[in-house]
Amino acid sequence: MIDWPLAELLPHAGDMILIDQVLSFDEEQIHTRLTVKPGGLFNRADGSLPAWVGIELMAQSVAAYAGCRARKNGEAVELGFLLGTRKFECNVDGFPAGAELTIHGLRLAGRRQRHGGVRMPPHRRRHPGQRTLERISTAPGGQLFS
Repeated sequence: MIDWPLAELLPHAGDMILIDQVLSFDEEQIHTRLTVKPGGLFNRADGSLPAWVGIELMAQSVAAYAGCRARKNGEAVELGFLLGTRKFECNVDGFPAGAELTIHGLRLAGRRQRHGGVRMPPHRRRHPGQRTLERISTAPGGQLFS
């Protein structure tokens, strides 16, 4: 488990920080987790999170990866941008209150690796009985990847 406060790793504050914890981090990957809590900015009346919030959860995990790298190297945490996703599918409408979700991000290979890009491999955001397929590309400092 990484003990750095999330507010020091992410360019977000307060209720906009949706992930709860960085479980592990190295130069090639990050694992994060969260427990779905009712009453958040994106929660439905029943306390669940809509599936589309998964994109933001992945983006925050990538931002935490960049923040961990920056902190490890004694650098400032920079603002990054979500460039988009080619495909996002989820076999459920949402994640129920109390569900524990884990997210795994892998560093991109090749040219993108030089810029610190991270991708979310297929089937990595997990909740028991739920499988998702997603890919997400982000760029620290707004650098666009081709």
